[in-house]
Amino acid sequence: MRETVNRRTFLKKTVGISAGVIGFPYIVGSSALGKDGSPSANNQITVACVGVGWQGSGNMNGFLGQNDVRVVAVCDIDADNLENARKTVNKKYRNEDCQTYTDYRRMFERKDIDAVMLALPDHWHGLVGVAAARSGKDIYGEKPLTHNLREGRVLCDAVKQYGRIWQTGSWQRSVANFRFACELVLNGRIGKVSRVEVGLPAGQHDYAKTKHLTQFGPAPAELDYDTWLGPAPWAPYCPARVHKNWRWHLDYGGGQLMDWVGHHVDIAHWGLGLDYSGPVEIEGVGE
Repeated sequence: MRETVNRRTFLKKTVGISAGVIGFPYIVGSSALGKDGSPSANNQITVACVGVGWQGSGNMNGFLGQNDVRVVAVCDIDADNLENARKTVNKKYRNEDCQTYTDYRRMFERKDIDAVMLALPDHWHGLVGVAAARSGKDIYGEKPLTHNLREGRVLCDAVKQYGRIWQTGSWQRSVANFRFACELVLNGRIGKVSRVEVGLPAGQHDYAKTKHLTQFGPAPAELDYDTWLGPAPWAPYCPARVHKNWRWHLDYGGGQLMDWVGHHVDIAHWGLGLDYSGPVEIEGVGE
């Protein structure tokens, strides 16, 4: 169907549109239109952060430094971490828009979130990762992929099933000397490789300065300890095995091997060109 518009009607509509365009920048901020290199809101990736303590806060600050990213929500079961993250996000954007959550499931219900950053103890990686994929979010997750092999297979299958993008936080792949070394090996500059030795740090570093706090007692009010335990076996609260130092306890982490395998062994795979195959057999022995 055609609509006949006479000259007078056309001019009236045109003038109205022009007035609207002139007034538009005064209603919508210039940054929303992409002024001065700032991307418009439609071109920004909206990100939510789950786990905003030690590593998670660093990751979150990295996202805050990206003009094409907008952090819109944070989630943590430690009230102090949560409040610090909220203040950091709001200070960056000069508003009070950052939403806080203590339950990642409620956060994942939001349809306005494109991607999530996960920085949790290893024993939570599988559950939260699968939930994120199922809710339609792309994911940046800290290494290792999961706490055990079975969970890793389930997570990979979920990412494929729901058509999501996953990136594992193995920062050494972004460091120039590691990349250069792998390129040398891949291009045959050191000859045929017959053996690779990977060295890991020794001992158990006291990252939280709490290794001496081994007594059992009530959890601090700011920490939802039952949720922190999550899928792990129940155990009484002990400061020496929660924040940062959980990695030395097999119910939550995997010791020095699990903590570093996602870095140095990953670099060995990269240099050998095994990204898409990996090992087919593993044997562990002790002395």
